Amino acid sequence: MKQTVGFALCGSFCTYRKTIDALRVLAEEYTVVPIFSEAGYSIDSRFGTAEDFRSEVEAICGAKALHSIAEVEPFGPKKLLDLLIVAPCTGNTLGKLANGIADSPVTFACKAHLRNARPIVLAISTNDGLSASAENIGKLLNRRHYFFVPFGQDSPIGKPYSLVADMTLLSQTAAAALRGEQIQPLLK
Repeated sequence: MKQTVGFALCGSFCTYRKTIDALRVLAEEYTVVPIFSEAGYSIDSRFGTAEDFRSEVEAICGAKALHSIAEVEPFGPKKLLDLLIVAPCTGNTLGKLANGIADSPVTFACKAHLRNARPIVLAISTNDGLSASAENIGKLLNRRHYFFVPFGQDSPIGKPYSLVADMTLLSQTAAAALRGEQIQPLLK
């Protein structure tokens, strides 16, 4: 029987194409439950419409996307997931997770899932990873049950504080997290 993975998409729309490509690989290995942040579920951007992204993700997963706190709350008491992935994980979501704030479908899914001491994989994508979000990344690196997809600067000259995960390593990171291991090297 396949393990069940929650896959939560936040609003870093510029990384959706690479994220969805990584999701396709995961969907071959795991049963995947799609989750969207409010932004991911509803905002159209220059990278595509929210409806198109939702439809594509739902087709890959073979399930309707969850997008409310009420829909993700059962993850905790019913122990529905073996692993939860947040990809892309924005600076906003990093800050909330680092500070125990659970006021969105994604952050509440993480809180509910952590109740069972099960792993969470974060695939960061934030323009302030080497500035305002650096402290939050540090906090989460130091917490049990959090694992990171290896990341690095995506545009050191044009966006010197920006960090993005290497989505080609998402499947490998997920498998390692299920074993309780962080893949290395963490920095790309």
